[in-house]
Amino acid sequence: MLKNYINIFIYRLKHNKLFSFLNILGLSIGIAGLIFAFLYWNDEQNYNAWNPQKEKVYQVLIQVTDMPAWSDCALFLKPTLDKDPNIESTLYADYWYQKDKIIYKGKKEFVDKIINVEQNFFSFFPFEIIQGDSISAIKDDSSIAISDITAKRIFGNENPIGKQIKCFDQLFSVRAVYHIPGNSSIAPNVIINKMKEITTSGLMNPFISKLLLKVKDPSKIDLTRQKLERLYNHDFITRLAKEAGFTPDVMAKKVGYFTVILEPLSKARLHSVADGYPETRGNYQFLMIMMGLSLLILILSIVNYINLATANAVKRAKEVGVRKISGASKSDIIIQFLFETVLTTSFSILLALVIVELLLPYYNNFLNKNLVLLASQFYIQLVLIFIITVLTAGLLPAIYISNFKSFKVLKGNFERSKNGIWLRNGMLILQFAIAAFFIIGSNIAYQQIKYLQNKDLGFKGDQVISVSLNFPSIEHQSENAEQIIHNKYNIIKQQLYKIKGVQQVSTGLISFDGSDNSISAVLYNNELFKERVINLDYGMFEMLNIKFIKGRDFDKKIASDTVNSVIINETAAKLMNLKSPLGKELVIREQKLKIIGVVKDFNLMSPELKVPPIAFHHIKTFDMAHNIDKVYIKLKGDNLENTIANIEKLWSKVDTEYPFQYDFVDKQYARTYETYSKQKSLFSLLNIVVILIALFGLFALASYSIQRRMKEIAIRKTLGAETNVLLKELSKQYVFYCIIGFLIALFPVYYLLNKWLENFAFRIDMSIIPFVLGFFVLLILTLIIVLSRAYAATKTDILQYLKYE
Repeated sequence: MLKNYINIFIYRLKHNKLFSFLNILGLSIGIAGLIFAFLYWNDEQNYNAWNPQKEKVYQVLIQVTDMPAWSDCALFLKPTLDKDPNIESTLYADYWYQKDKIIYKGKKEFVDKIINVEQNFFSFFPFEIIQGDSISAIKDDSSIAISDITAKRIFGNENPIGKQIKCFDQLFSVRAVYHIPGNSSIAPNVIINKMKEITTSGLMNPFISKLLLKVKDPSKIDLTRQKLERLYNHDFITRLAKEAGFTPDVMAKKVGYFTVILEPLSKARLHSVADGYPETRGNYQFLMIMMGLSLLILILSIVNYINLATANAVKRAKEVGVRKISGASKSDIIIQFLFETVLTTSFSILLALVIVELLLPYYNNFLNKNLVLLASQFYIQLVLIFIITVLTAGLLPAIYISNFKSFKVLKGNFERSKNGIWLRNGMLILQFAIAAFFIIGSNIAYQQIKYLQNKDLGFKGDQVISVSLNFPSIEHQSENAEQIIHNKYNIIKQQLYKIKGVQQVSTGLISFDGSDNSISAVLYNNELFKERVINLDYGMFEMLNIKFIKGRDFDKKIASDTVNSVIINETAAKLMNLKSPLGKELVIREQKLKIIGVVKDFNLMSPELKVPPIAFHHIKTFDMAHNIDKVYIKLKGDNLENTIANIEKLWSKVDTEYPFQYDFVDKQYARTYETYSKQKSLFSLLNIVVILIALFGLFALASYSIQRRMKEIAIRKTLGAETNVLLKELSKQYVFYCIIGFLIALFPVYYLLNKWLENFAFRIDMSIIPFVLGFFVLLILTLIIVLSRAYAATKTDILQYLKYE
């Protein structure tokens, strides 16, 4: 019996090459899309899955009224946490990843992802210890633990344990080599323990360190959260009020209410409210979009298969009739057609795996990941895809075909039966709806990203480069560190101006990559406001073409500009209700600063966020030169490559320890909405795939449908029907189905795309144009396919269809 099924299947393949190919290709594309989505899904969902402590480890996040949450916490929480019976242990960490050179036997290796944590780090993140032990790994400030990858880079085949290496201008002894067994929210290359310096110097700072808790009973975590909230909203506010001379109630109104969020490690990757961990958050929305769109494509492929199978059933009606007369039961017919679907799906999965393997490098580059096809979880999912595809794609056509009436099909009048037409028409309408969804959605996504790319950001950074600058740590430790670093920066500045093609040079503690969303306290008329405070050198506003609404820029000729002057942006002026801001005094870091100018709002953060209130002061005002880590250089438009090459030559003398690194400011900012650009690209790519699959199905279905009506066409032509009348008659039903499918897609696409646009503080208004355009694109593609098949039918020899009449 099985051999007979296979022979029939091979026979059908040979005699229906085109439609068999379209069936297999359509299913394989749908399955490949879902495989890609599952690979991404598995990688994101597997973060911290290896960690047995993931349900017991919590990160402490802080949120103040009307502000985003952040992960910097106070050291004054520790005494209360030590007394909490539900807290097993606490772990403080310095700001997460740092980078530095590691020197061993005169050989330098530049290493990033260096973390500074307390001794008990490995009880929170129990990495696999390959050499050494976790207890002594970072027992003091002279011990260091390194990853197996870093060990290989530095020591080769040598045993690293006990070896002395230099990092941050200090000698460390390697005590452990570890391996990270899976995706982790903290995945350092090097671990050190120099937390004593921080824990003794920052006791009263409310936002100084990262804080992780390991609890005994996760169900009681809310009691701990309440205790920490009280520390911030009562003890800390009371201390601030006493220092400022206000009552606690008044100070509470000025500062706002502190909300403490205790977030389990198990939810850190996809469901966190902040980028708390150094490996940051995954994009849950993007993940769900990928899964949703991939499922839609697979559904479209399955619908395509069902449509083709039911349409092709006409040609197999007599085969089924003969089998039934020969004694085959309905279940035998169902099993046969399910078996054929199993074979088709198997070929489709094999082709899908080939497609995935070929495109995986590009997919990894798209997601900045290193996904592979080898994983037990993936193979289980592949089996599930196979089973679901076989059941959904094979069961309906099999049941439909098994219900054929033997006497009807053997009498030859089955082609006049309307059984199954409602099913094919319904499936065709669903195809049109899915295609309309993608066409309209990709258009709206394209318009939004184009709007961001062309939007006036308030600054121009296309000819401004940001160059990384690393001053030796010995200069930071000097008594006159600020002056030494500032003098060195000025020398670099003078040397840069000597390079042909350099137009302007400046610096500042300002970033255009969206990474800095820090907020500081600004007082005006004894009222506290939460604003960004940014330090700048002369000429930064002019370099970036940032416009002044009122007042002026910092001026080298006016000495007070480096002592007690401040510039604010439009949003800050509105926040503080300053109608005539010039000359008004603000208090920042307990120092009075006079407003000398107001600049137009410009974007620093991702377009998801509104422009924050910002106060700018000169870098000398609070002696912030030790934090200089970038130099901004504006280049002339001609011969950029040569100018950058000359800057690199200078940098090899200026910054001898680190490689030359630069980035254009406008490109830095573009990366803040890179995720959305990827969503647009994904939507556009899948849109092409969906249209192709839908057109495959429409082509095959129209061919079958028109083929069934050839006798009707022949009779009409004999009676004198013109070609254009026939074309109209043959295509009108498809136009009708196209309209119904489009109408069905309207609400989902409007609702979901509107939800997507809500991510942006700066967004387009959804107009009727994408919908109208989407309809006409869908209609035109439909007519091209249907009319081409219909026209070919009208030009065939009508005698062959009339010779039996």
